Amino acid sequence: MMDTIDHQLITRLRHDGRRSISDLADDLGLTRATVRSRLDRLVKSGEIIGFTVILRSDAVDLPVRGIMLIEIGGQITDTVIAALSGFPEISSVHTTNGKWDLVVEMGTSDLIEFDKLLRQIRLIPGIIGSETNLLLATPRSVKARL
Repeated sequence: MMDTIDHQLITRLRHDGRRSISDLADDLGLTRATVRSRLDRLVKSGEIIGFTVILRSDAVDLPVRGIMLIEIGGQITDTVIAALSGFPEISSVHTTNGKWDLVVEMGTSDLIEFDKLLRQIRLIPGIIGSETNLLLATPRSVKARL
């Protein structure tokens, strides 16, 4: 169970995942050993599952990005997710509720490749409907505010 200090630690890491243990300790008014222990516990418990870097959208190799909403017929969601996992252009797959069963984030080098990817995904058995939106700009990133 996370407490207020854990939430503050995670907020600072979301803002800058490269912050040193010393800087985090200073920010939180804790010892380096305490911060390291809390961070290790959060990773070991699965609260933190990894660290990543956030790139400007124009700095990535896949500048044409989009979100695809997918409707699945029947009880084969796991099979469809497994099939989607084979596409290197897909960065993440999320389950959701409502009309759509999955939300897929993807990117390609150009619109022709994006169109090919959409057609390939729509051929996966079990996908009965989809809607795709291109991502034009990212005015706000996932960095947390301090």
